Amino acid sequence: MALGSEVYVLGGYQTDFARNWTKENKHFSALMRESVRGALEACQIAPEEIQSAHVGNFAAELYCMQGHLGAFFTEVDPAFSGLPTGRHEAACASGSIAILAAAAEIEAGRYDLQAVVGIEQMKTVSADVGGSYLGTAAWYELEAKGVEFPFPKLFGKLGDEYDKRFGLKDEHLAEISKINYANAKLNPNAQTRSWYMNKDHALCRTEDNPAVGGRVRIADCSQVTDGAVTIFLASRDYAERWARGLGRKLADVPRIKGWGHNTARLKFADKVAESKDSPYVLPHVRSTITSAMQRAKIADVSGIDGIETHDCFTPSEYAAIDHFGLTAPGESWKAIEAGWLEIDGQCPINPSGGLIGAGHPVGATGCRQVLDAALQVTGQAGAYQVEGAKNFQTLNIGGSGTTSVSFVVGVD
Repeated sequence: MALGSEVYVLGGYQTDFARNWTKENKHFSALMRESVRGALEACQIAPEEIQSAHVGNFAAELYCMQGHLGAFFTEVDPAFSGLPTGRHEAACASGSIAILAAAAEIEAGRYDLQAVVGIEQMKTVSADVGGSYLGTAAWYELEAKGVEFPFPKLFGKLGDEYDKRFGLKDEHLAEISKINYANAKLNPNAQTRSWYMNKDHALCRTEDNPAVGGRVRIADCSQVTDGAVTIFLASRDYAERWARGLGRKLADVPRIKGWGHNTARLKFADKVAESKDSPYVLPHVRSTITSAMQRAKIADVSGIDGIETHDCFTPSEYAAIDHFGLTAPGESWKAIEAGWLEIDGQCPINPSGGLIGAGHPVGATGCRQVLDAALQVTGQAGAYQVEGAKNFQTLNIGGSGTTSVSFVVGVD
């Protein structure tokens, strides 16, 4: 269960998730270029030092009529011509899968410094067309074809399953929405930082907050977002040299202490049927989280100072609360009512604003979560900093709980 050679997160760069790159008449390549060049500048790394690159992306073939995304990395700088690159896809977990691949190559000793780019340009089509595209992250023919906005409906079913097994109140989902929107106001790159939202609005059942999938309403949904995030992963040897050159200690450079990765069956109904005898609604998600903790040699969630989780819809964050072990299964509401999710709470969740507040460019989310975790444990998260954070954990989910990836990022 132990990691091989250590993998360090040197830092990175996130584009402003509020921007609409189609309205700016800018190509997909410009989005990648800003992210990569911004990361090079932020980390004070020369382009010539990059040895390999991995791109996480879900559906550029649909949104942008463009494949072969690894090759686009070489367009960022002349020094990148000839680099080994590749693209990774796992729906909303694409960025995390790219990180796993890059980390494995560092552990294997192939490379000392790698770029990982998570990217998605989604505002190229109408909402209904985009909803259909997102449906390909499910079993399209069986769960999404001919269904308007299939994913809100699938995660509405997750809420329904919680309600069936344990009971679920709309007020607790509304509190999740309220917290994430409030946190986003503290994040200068959050898509909704200037939007209005409070708990009363999240609870309202009017045309201002229409239903889009059963119990899931607009206030329960993550955003349609254009965005890219680049992070740099490094071996211990490179990280030590890099830190020394900047007058820092290696112990102050965040590293990936643990990871977890599971893939469940594709159809949501099959997942629910398999979990009927489990205390957890999504047991493979639970296993992903605990595997990351075990590899990090952290006994349980009490050793985690904060969480960046996949709140594509409020029921997914509600499920994350008990799956991380903050409460017993089915009792996530206790953590919500106790204020544990707040930035100054017992275990803050999504201080960045998460997918609901910060935005959700599908292929970029896993990278954004790891970058935010690295910022938190180095005290660089600004207004949304969790005081004293040393270990942060992520949870990135593709499909309806299908592909799940978790990282524990921390400093020694």
